[in-house]
Amino acid sequence: MEQITNYSFKGQPIYIGMDVHLKKWVLSFYTKEFELETKSFPASVEVISKYLHRTYPGADYYSAYEAGYCGFWIHEKLQSAGINNIVINPCDVPTKDKEKKRKQDPVDSRKLARSRRNNELEGIYVPDKKQQEDRLLVRSRYDMVKKQTRCKNQIKSVLAFFGISLTDEEVNEYWSKAYINWLRGHSHGNSGKAIRLNTLIEELEFVRKSISMYTKQIRSLSKEERYKRNVELLIKIPGIAILTAMIILTELGDIKIYNRLDKLCSYVGLIPDEHSTGGKERKSNMTKRGNRRLRRILIESSWGSNKKGSGFIFSI
Repeated sequence: MEQITNYSFKGQPIYIGMDVHLKKWVLSFYTKEFELETKSFPASVEVISKYLHRTYPGADYYSAYEAGYCGFWIHEKLQSAGINNIVINPCDVPTKDKEKKRKQDPVDSRKLARSRRNNELEGIYVPDKKQQEDRLLVRSRYDMVKKQTRCKNQIKSVLAFFGISLTDEEVNEYWSKAYINWLRGHSHGNSGKAIRLNTLIEELEFVRKSISMYTKQIRSLSKEERYKRNVELLIKIPGIAILTAMIILTELGDIKIYNRLDKLCSYVGLIPDEHSTGGKERKSNMTKRGNRRLRRILIESSWGSNKKGSGFIFSI
């Protein structure tokens, strides 16, 4: 009997569910009728692309993976390799009860492949490379502000532990230059208290310099053609300053993708959870879904609009 060595999947769809991790990806392959296989691959789009074209030549490839720490570079490479990929919100993947109780990488990849085949998945919006980098810049400043708050609390904790107060020297304002110098007066020597305070003071000064650097970069970014006009419009709204405007713009991206107001509100998270059945309607507190950074900044901006000057928005 003659062995068939040339075969083609031309015109046939192959559905791929991807469970991605740092060093290993687990992929499941489905056709319209059958589950084909589940395999582990190194974390490389090139390896997967070669495997697909060798094993399922000529097919139309449709893949999906869940959004997570890896960002969107996998999606971009898959698209460049001719694989029709979508990125999924993990909360929106249809899951059976036994799949919840049997959490394994192969199970997750098969679940994604099956849902991709059944057209049950809706991909999230993937921002372009420029927006991803700008968003990272703005978020990095926010992370530094959180580190600054944590560092200040740690310093106050050390002072409280040893009963140190401002009675030794009059300082008009906390965290001013005079206050930092006063703190340094308690950080001399080789005692555990002095070493700890000195370390925290150095960390605080580093974080402050980083925040200043990020702020300058964001202000410079706001003057680029991509943002300038929208920033000028937004800062006319009470409670919104330049940094607030840049958070809104980088988190929202292209406003045209929100073709309905309720879709925009859902993305922000400014809607209640709802449970309605059998003629009964119950609406609970604000949903936990949504962009928490955008929701927080809009709520704080609304508070700021009731305060004269709204200058505290720049501390965000």
